[in-house]
Amino acid sequence: MAQVEYAGASRVYPGANAVRAVDSLDLCVGDGEFLVLVGPSGSGKSTALRMAAGLEDIDEGTISIGDRDVTNLPPKDRDIAMVFQSYALYPHMTVAENMAFSLKLRGVSKSDIKAKVDEAAALLDLTKYLDRKPKALSGGQRQRVAMGRAIVREPSVFLMDEPLSNLDAKLRVETRAGIAALQQRLGTTTIYVTHDQVEAMTMGDRVAVLRDGVLQQCASPRELYDTPANVFVAGFIGSPAMNLLNLPVDGGNVKLGELSVQLPVRTDLPEVTAGVRPESLALVGPGDDGFDLRVELVEELGADAYVHGALAGHSGRVVVRADGRTPPRLGETVRVAVRDTGEVHVFDPESGLRLSGQ
Repeated sequence: MAQVEYAGASRVYPGANAVRAVDSLDLCVGDGEFLVLVGPSGSGKSTALRMAAGLEDIDEGTISIGDRDVTNLPPKDRDIAMVFQSYALYPHMTVAENMAFSLKLRGVSKSDIKAKVDEAAALLDLTKYLDRKPKALSGGQRQRVAMGRAIVREPSVFLMDEPLSNLDAKLRVETRAGIAALQQRLGTTTIYVTHDQVEAMTMGDRVAVLRDGVLQQCASPRELYDTPANVFVAGFIGSPAMNLLNLPVDGGNVKLGELSVQLPVRTDLPEVTAGVRPESLALVGPGDDGFDLRVELVEELGADAYVHGALAGHSGRVVVRADGRTPPRLGETVRVAVRDTGEVHVFDPESGLRLSGQ
């Protein structure tokens, strides 16, 4: 196990318009920590992972693993193991042979190889599949073989680049729970890349959110959800996304339709970006304090329903979580209230930075 530290690390792709795929990244991954890098396509998360692996050059800054500066070391000398989106299994080899291949190349004895493969197979519930070829395995089983191949190497750091992207939705849920449990059991420092913010929130000890190569915020899943550092993080973390509306400030209040909401922070700005999550809103009776919403879409998910609608007197759209047993109908106008003004987030509309909770 080892700590991984990015210190001002950058990857710049040269050209007429040079692209800073990763821009001055300062990030420390603790010994034994499970850190998730998340962001939209093109945010630099996979590039940052490949920089740690030695598969991408580091144009500025350094990366260290443990007490070693590995900035200029080749991948084989970094004591890391990677799990890729593609399983990259040898089709002519059995499961046992695939898992043992790297150890065989390193000249490890047959008895030690067997012991390590058997131990990893037991951890991953692959013991009864050791004699099978990859074509006789399901997608989830192949992914576990790829994990096993990394585990037998006993590296200081696991690097995982969207390893669940090829799995169906149900299998993704099962496998991500298995990976998180396995990492806790092994205690190996892990950096995990995904574009799926739900995956990030359910797996990581901490989550680092990237946008255009720049680190936006790194915190625990709960902190990211409760106190996003800026508008981008607020809109990216959470499903459905936070409602974000630019609203004028009047005497320390903002107005949502007919509803006046006191801001949780004082500001001299004439306008703020107010954010409120769908679960922080509630459908109320016609005579209650609130604002009107014309229903344009209802997503029925069983226990819950998400009501999408147009805010009266405003160009913005709002999503409200409602009881799935009695959702409103399309075209209906419903009354919506804020459950608690303390759950309203406030951001500077120019910089996008958080104003509340600072």
